[in-house]
Amino acid sequence: MREHIPLEEGDYYWTPEGYRVFTARYLLKRGYCCESGCRHCPYGFDPRTQRRPK
Repeated sequence: MREHIPLEEGDYYWTPEGYRVFTARYLLKRGYCCESGCRHCPYGFDPRTQRRPK
């Protein structure tokens, strides 16, 4: 099981539709790519190709 990272101010924001969107800051703090195509993925994962850049 992965370590729980507590949420802090600036780690996410809410869209007008009511979805929570994690920022690149939080995703870097988390330390890994979940390969879900996150909007602000700092790891470069491309959901269309299912790959990260080398």
